[in-house]
Amino acid sequence: MSYDKDHTVIRFDIVKNRRKFFIASSVIIIIGLLFTLFQGLHLGVDFKAGTRLDLYIGKQFNPTDIEAVIKKEVPNVNFSAVTPYGENHGQAYTRFDQTISSDTLMKVEMALKAKYGEQVSKQVSSVDPSIAQEMVKKAGIAVAIAAVGIAIYIAIRFQWLFGIACVVGLAHDVFIPIALFSILGLEVDITFIAALLTILGYSINDKIVIFDRIRENLRTMKSKTIPELEHLVNVSLWQTMRRSVYTVATVFFTALALAVLGSESIQNFSLALLFGLVSGTYSSIFIAAQVWVNLKERNMKKKKEGM
Repeated sequence: MSYDKDHTVIRFDIVKNRRKFFIASSVIIIIGLLFTLFQGLHLGVDFKAGTRLDLYIGKQFNPTDIEAVIKKEVPNVNFSAVTPYGENHGQAYTRFDQTISSDTLMKVEMALKAKYGEQVSKQVSSVDPSIAQEMVKKAGIAVAIAAVGIAIYIAIRFQWLFGIACVVGLAHDVFIPIALFSILGLEVDITFIAALLTILGYSINDKIVIFDRIRENLRTMKSKTIPELEHLVNVSLWQTMRRSVYTVATVFFTALALAVLGSESIQNFSLALLFGLVSGTYSSIFIAAQVWVNLKERNMKKKKEGM
């Protein structure tokens, strides 16, 4: 532990080690990018035409028995493995690669009622190809508009260098959950997009707090040389560290409770939120602020060479 002349605690020199953080993030992003390119994303029916069938069985069942009924009533159509979920695994879901008519699904339900009892019921969500393409397009536009709007706001409120650093950090925050979902093979549906937008909002709030502290310290602390600038950013990060950690911990445990105790329908949303909270806090401290340091140092060198 060391103290500067203003009695500010700097437990670890984050700025000095920024290249290590850049390398760590680059490795994660490259691995994630390779998985995303070669393995792709497991798109749900919101973004890929098809039908999702949720079944309430109400008792223990063998998934292969359900699959046998589906194969008999819906022949020549590919569908994912029947996956049990819910309390005592009394529910299950599967997804068809193409839209299935309500009459055909009614036959499935009737066959399952004959096998497991009258308590059996179904819930269906279908998306045709044109709507699926429209959903993908609008989801991408929504995330892009949110990111650009946030970057412009930061550039206007602070400086354009902060805006660039913010864009880099937000791109990092959005890509990490996408890469993890690709690596883990988790389904990407409309709730995933909602989680990404939530992550953007949370992450920008964290970055604003850190950038605001840097801006305040620029008014009171010397930053005419590169070592002074690095010291200023280090001090600013540690002055906001407790707030960042406590805030993310509060939200993280709430999202964790939703992921563990919540229903299956919001599980992917909760997981995306957890991934985004961690990557957002990490990028605010170890990536975005460090990108700003690099950009600022480059400007200082150019001004010095121009004198």
